[in-house]
Amino acid sequence: MQVARLHGAGDLRLHEEPIPTPGPGESLVRVTAVGVCGSDLHWFSESGIGDARLVKPLVLGHETAGVTESGQRVAVDPAIPCGVCEPCRQGNPNLCEHLQFSGHGADDGSLRQYINWPTRCLYPLPDALTDADGVLLEPLGVALFAVDLGHVKPGMTVGVFGCGPIGLLVLQVARAAGAAHIIATDKLAHRLEAAQRFGAEDLKAGDGDEAAEVLKATGGRGVDVAFEAAGVNEAVDVAFETVRPGGRVVLAGIPADDRTSFKASTARRKGLTIKLVRRMKHTYPRAIRLVERGLVDVRSLATHRFPLSEAAQAFSTAQKREGIKIIIEP
Repeated sequence: MQVARLHGAGDLRLHEEPIPTPGPGESLVRVTAVGVCGSDLHWFSESGIGDARLVKPLVLGHETAGVTESGQRVAVDPAIPCGVCEPCRQGNPNLCEHLQFSGHGADDGSLRQYINWPTRCLYPLPDALTDADGVLLEPLGVALFAVDLGHVKPGMTVGVFGCGPIGLLVLQVARAAGAAHIIATDKLAHRLEAAQRFGAEDLKAGDGDEAAEVLKATGGRGVDVAFEAAGVNEAVDVAFETVRPGGRVVLAGIPADDRTSFKASTARRKGLTIKLVRRMKHTYPRAIRLVERGLVDVRSLATHRFPLSEAAQAFSTAQKREGIKIIIEP
């Protein structure tokens, strides 16, 4: 089978490797679609992400759909929690102390034609969902978890700062949760256009005046919940400046330098609750229902498709922030 392995920054190579044999509790999955995530771009550009570094040629890819040997189309949950550590027993598998995660560290991901994966981590796809839809259930799960952490309630005003795939999905989930007024910011016009399609009413380009414009759009009150999904401190600053006193700031972006900063006096004076998003938990069934019932549109986010043989070009396209979600089809 064909496999794409990352050997170093920007060095993605195709290999021929044997089709794996599933072990106990595993299923062999023929991979049909893989999304290129922002975290994959960190690996591709920087040979790592946060404090995790490339220690061997790594197969990237964690947004995955495929077909089992029995012919069942599935979405693949990329996280394999141990189930026995204290965080797992407390109902927080995303915080598992022994978590294995597809395409991260020493754990190979799905940019290959076949994978073995725990059957318990496979979710059947309804006929109404395409394989690309199945790929986008993973970022939708992250967005669902972010909105859960934000405690969005009907009638609230929400700010979404950064309108890549996660930000656009947060926007849609917040709208489905009852947010009455959604303000979105991004530097790219095509992403702001997508935000408008998904229900953002006030769109602000990244021109340095976003905070003042957001406050003006809320009558000076500020947003009830601010979601930062850009991974840059400019967006973090706008989130903290525009959230109301007593509000919540949810940080979902991953900064390139593994540092996030904010003005302590602002956060302290406002008495803010600050939450950081660690992937997701227990979200796949909810994500499937939201897409199946048309409450969230993931399909229009899949703007580019590449075969596995053109994986390097797919990553280059994603680096340039062209389109929204890049899909590789092994």
